Amino acid sequence: MGIKVAFIGAGSIGFTRGILSDLLAVRDIRKDIDVSFTDIDCKNLDMVYKLCQRDIESNGIKLKIKATPDRREALKGAKYVFNCSRIGGLEAFSTDIEIPLSYGIDQCVGDTLCAGGIMYGQRGIAAVLDFCRDIKDVSAPDAIMLSYGNPNAMLTWAANKYGGVKTIGLCHGVMGGHAQIASVIELLYNKARKAKKGTKGYREVGVGDVDIICAGINHQTWYTRALFDGEDWCPRLLDGFGQHPTYKRTEKVRIDMLRRFGYYSTESNGHLSEYVAWYRKRPEEIARWIDMNSWIDGETGGYLRVCTEGRNWFETDFPNWMKEPVRDFDSWKRSHEHGSYIIESLETGRVYRGHFNVPNRGCIINLPDDAIVEVPGYVDRNGINIPIVGELPMGCAAVCNNSISVQRLAVEAAVHGDDMLLRQAMMLDPLTGAVCNPPEIWQMTDEMLVAQEKWLPQYKVAIKEAKSRLKSKKRIKTRKGYKGSARLKTKTVAEMKKDREAASKNAAASEK
Repeated sequence: MGIKVAFIGAGSIGFTRGILSDLLAVRDIRKDIDVSFTDIDCKNLDMVYKLCQRDIESNGIKLKIKATPDRREALKGAKYVFNCSRIGGLEAFSTDIEIPLSYGIDQCVGDTLCAGGIMYGQRGIAAVLDFCRDIKDVSAPDAIMLSYGNPNAMLTWAANKYGGVKTIGLCHGVMGGHAQIASVIELLYNKARKAKKGTKGYREVGVGDVDIICAGINHQTWYTRALFDGEDWCPRLLDGFGQHPTYKRTEKVRIDMLRRFGYYSTESNGHLSEYVAWYRKRPEEIARWIDMNSWIDGETGGYLRVCTEGRNWFETDFPNWMKEPVRDFDSWKRSHEHGSYIIESLETGRVYRGHFNVPNRGCIINLPDDAIVEVPGYVDRNGINIPIVGELPMGCAAVCNNSISVQRLAVEAAVHGDDMLLRQAMMLDPLTGAVCNPPEIWQMTDEMLVAQEKWLPQYKVAIKEAKSRLKSKKRIKTRKGYKGSARLKTKTVAEMKKDREAASKNAAASEK
């Protein structure tokens, strides 16, 4: 077989170690694979390299990872390139959350839409286009980039349209919602079964029992069919989610969207709440829609908190990680991330079905052709094959089209360094526009450009002008230091040491 796989942003412990473990669980792949890691943070790169190399050697595999800060060297000859990068790291991520918060924009995640996601896209697109130039120069002629980076749709859009590299955006959101739907169907099915006289026993329902059709855009995909026992259970999901002992508490935004649009949407409660105009625009109402038992259910700045805690813990506790049991590359321990399955299918011909982010090109006929859509696809030795989905329900398509307009403006702004398009993207963003007026959005954009200057080379002229405006004009008063409606304190390393198992689990899952 003989393939080379490169990881950009390999210092991300969550994705890099996990995806590599998935790849090496495939015997046909691990017997003849070359792997390289690259990251601009040499410390993080070295730690992840040491962990992964230890796993490899303990499993008796003859593979030596090449870890280097030289991206072109890492990409040389690569057939598959994983993008796991977070451009600007936690320093830039903090400004994505804190600056909009001072204008009243209360985000949970800030990595896909809203003010934080738009700015994350400006940094990411500038870097991804650099990645693409290097891939075209030194990687295999048919190299594919498998991008886990966010904002997924924007990066995938820019790489395909302007980077000249075939890029597939990957996300596990569809799989998470699929599992929830299976759980709800299990609840409803067994309640109905119990109500019938003479029926006994309990039937478990897993994702393998429920065939779904899910389509839309990344983080706003819609389950338009949930087939179980020959019947579509979508019309019963609102009742089922409302009865579910956990989801009725943790998924209030998603349930309300299901109530008003007729279909369940993929992303977590916290993610979805910041993509639309209705659930986070009034501080006094946010608590009504979220749950504070997990950051992903809507906590203010929740993902920034867990990423900060995870990074601090990993760097502090790393020597103990090296003493823990190694990972076994057993096929049954393989995760559900799409990346390794795509490579396996392309190389071996084994068919894999998943959901991928790709240029639309008529797949969803009531979304724009140039948009990046998340849709079902099949992979085999012939390639990644995308069937025609057809129309989304009208209301679901309208929600997606709102976001696509923002994405298109943000992509073009980032590629051309056009701060007017950037400001228009901010104005048209649903939550940003629900909270702020145009002068506030203009000033906030100036602040974010200046704060992120070192990651935005395409905005050199615009940033100079923004600095001048921020110095010379009367500033609009903001709520600097405002912590939001549902903020939790970031734990110190000393506090995390009280529950080392939980801290390590968080570190392995965060900063993806």
